[in-house]
Amino acid sequence: MAQLFVAGLCVLVSIFWFGESLGGVEGLKAHATFLGGSDAVGTNNGACGYSNVLAMGYGTRTAALSAPIFREGKSCGACYKLRCRGSESVGCRSNDGVVVTVTDVCPERSVGGWCDGQPHFRLSEPAFAQIAEPKSGGLVEVDYEKVSCDRRGGMHFLLVGHTHFLQILVHNVGGCGDVAAVSVKGGTGPWIRMSRSWGQLWHTGEVLDGQALSISVTMADGKVCVSNNFAGADWKYGQTFEGAQL
Repeated sequence: MAQLFVAGLCVLVSIFWFGESLGGVEGLKAHATFLGGSDAVGTNNGACGYSNVLAMGYGTRTAALSAPIFREGKSCGACYKLRCRGSESVGCRSNDGVVVTVTDVCPERSVGGWCDGQPHFRLSEPAFAQIAEPKSGGLVEVDYEKVSCDRRGGMHFLLVGHTHFLQILVHNVGGCGDVAAVSVKGGTGPWIRMSRSWGQLWHTGEVLDGQALSISVTMADGKVCVSNNFAGADWKYGQTFEGAQL
């Protein structure tokens, strides 16, 4: 697959798709429950690597997905629109639904077994309250579809780890939201394909200390977004940098 590397460039470079198309399938069915209170306590971190979803700009409209749609973390950062299936008599709200960001996994043998091998969204209470009355019993049927993520500013890259194990947490990703591959390079060196640690945390064992960093992010829909020299040669572990955006 050919790639074009230009500072701040985001472009579709392949006809192949790594995941489902945005809005390509409507009316997929699942169930939804919620966790935590109205302040979204209990849903502020999770298996995607986001240590604080509020501080990272995802807000309180977040979701933990069951394994079939979490896809071992590959869905982290994706956005889904949910609509409650039913009338107000069963607790549904008559509105256009809610868009949530995937930030966690809903493990099996939890939520009364609803996350065991079937599509399920465990929402924050603020997200659930957009589609149904929380006092309705906390379990509703929903239609869901994958939609584009609307983000402010560029992609964010948090650098963690140490000299022989650089990790980059990719977040605040627009477009389809879920990242399929990440490559990094130091200075004028070659591009290095990173491995997924979990969620949207990626790592390499190459030593890149003291070099300006560039990053290439390949999305699940085939688009590639390149941020050349997003971090100067004096970068430090623990810093977050902003790059290009879809």
